[in-house]
Amino acid sequence: HMKRVNISAPDFEFDGDDPEGFRSGLARLGKALGGEDSGISVYELPPGQAVCPYHYEVGEEEWLLVLAGHPTLRTPDGSERLDPWDVVRFPKGPTGAHGIRNETGEPARVLMFSTVVIPTATVYPDSDKVGIWTGDPESDVLVHRDAAVEYFDGEDGRGW
Repeated sequence: HMKRVNISAPDFEFDGDDPEGFRSGLARLGKALGGEDSGISVYELPPGQAVCPYHYEVGEEEWLLVLAGHPTLRTPDGSERLDPWDVVRFPKGPTGAHGIRNETGEPARVLMFSTVVIPTATVYPDSDKVGIWTGDPESDVLVHRDAAVEYFDGEDGRGW
């Protein structure tokens, strides 16, 4: 029969290497169910923690559903507190920039849904970084934008 996951009590993983302010629990439901073209993750946000740094996706559309609590959503238009069952869509590109942080004293839980595009890129405006995700961890890179080089940098035009 079909695989299923119940989101009322997902198995959250907490990464001990995450810095303070970004210590959310993660349950990758899309991965658990074999998703290929789309993905779903549920995040448990203790007080004072965020899902991830403020960012936007170049190739993927993302959606947010608040399951519990009152997380604060930051977008290019500012910040606002959300309520349970609120749904928000983040389009591709700078207008879809977003950050989700729990600024309350109670836990919050959110579900994120997105298309999955490989290769793709993510831009982090606060830190001026760009992530390139190729599908091959050996080729993926996260760099500060000022690390950019000219197209022919390091190339030898005399042949191979």
